[in-house]
Amino acid sequence: MAERSDGPSSPRNPLSRAWGAVWDPTPASMRLLALLGVIGNAGIIATGGAVRVTKSGLGCPEWPKCTGDSLVPTAHPEHSAVNMAIEFGNRMLTFLVLAVGVAVFVAALRLRPRRRDLVVLAAAQPASVFAQAIIGGIVVLTELHPASVSLHFLISPVLLIFCVALWVRAGEGDEPPRALVGRGVRRLTLALVGVSAALMVAGTVVTGTGPHAGDADSRRWGFNIEDVARVHSAFAWLTVGLTVVLLVVLQRTGAPSALRRRAMELFVLELSQGVIGYIQYFTGAPATLVVLHMLGSAIMWIAALRVVLATRDRGPLVTARPEPAQARAAQPA
Repeated sequence: MAERSDGPSSPRNPLSRAWGAVWDPTPASMRLLALLGVIGNAGIIATGGAVRVTKSGLGCPEWPKCTGDSLVPTAHPEHSAVNMAIEFGNRMLTFLVLAVGVAVFVAALRLRPRRRDLVVLAAAQPASVFAQAIIGGIVVLTELHPASVSLHFLISPVLLIFCVALWVRAGEGDEPPRALVGRGVRRLTLALVGVSAALMVAGTVVTGTGPHAGDADSRRWGFNIEDVARVHSAFAWLTVGLTVVLLVVLQRTGAPSALRRRAMELFVLELSQGVIGYIQYFTGAPATLVVLHMLGSAIMWIAALRVVLATRDRGPLVTARPEPAQARAAQPA
């Protein structure tokens, strides 16, 4: 008759399995938690976009409370219940992302053998969510000033750098980095990430100038919307051009197939984003497409980071866990 194992390696229910993944992590569960961090921080970009296009940015007109005397939405003469619910829901999602960040950090601390770089990358996640919450308060207190709104958005791509790096590193070994491409190709991938970052910054200016600033009465940049849209488009075409050059160089230099695949994934995402962007431009930026475009920008940014991380190798992941001291002592000499 087979023995039932009640240890952390075979939890009996989903709750204990989740607890085991955090408190007694394996390399596989560590990578899964890191992926959840990536998904959560990409998803909150999309929900932030939903707040903007529904004009719910001031649905909760106070911070940290929703209204002057309540942490949760209550009847308010100047704000609809729907807008309050959307804004409050986005605030609650921040707590979910924070919970994932804390779980990732605890798992990195508990992983054996401990990997110092994973702990450092994981620590950035809960710390950055706290920063995001503070900036969110500034957004509300400044009544959606476009500068604070842009900063609130741009914190997420910065945080995604740590999330994606942790996700990739959790599946790699700890050997010294070995370059898989020449220095010129490496610089080209870094330039691609830089232009992608500039593209997102330009996108926040377009949003802060256009109709979806988060509230009907919120302040907007005084730029001409067509001018800023053209600047944004120029950065988009530059990003596509650099990606095409990278694909040609990778093919001609015989780069590893994994790196070429990462670059092709990025190229396909760029084309998809371009199609959505031009449809937005010619149809007056419908709300659904704006949210989809913001989510696409997060996914494209993740793809660009993965291209850079695929230019080097850290060796295979060692999955064997060290034996407990008691077990080693019990072994015959």
